Amino acid sequence: MSDTSIKKIEVNHSPATEKGEKFLASGTQLAMRMWENEAPGSNKPEVSRPYETVGYVIKGKAELHSEGQKVILEPGDS
Repeated sequence: MSDTSIKKIEVNHSPATEKGEKFLASGTQLAMRMWENEAPGSNKPEVSRPYETVGYVIKGKAELHSEGQKVILEPGDS
């Protein structure tokens, strides 16, 4: 049986949280999210999810903390 949980989401119609996180694509093991206009230096609470989340930096920078590592992401990084 094939996996039918993958759905295309058009960015203009994507669901979003109250803090602006947009849900772009989701499957059973992986999700892609988009954040726009995040304030520099704003600390986010630590979260845990039962799936992996992926992203791509278009502009600005992101500091990712995961599994005891800190990774600085810049435009073009994913």
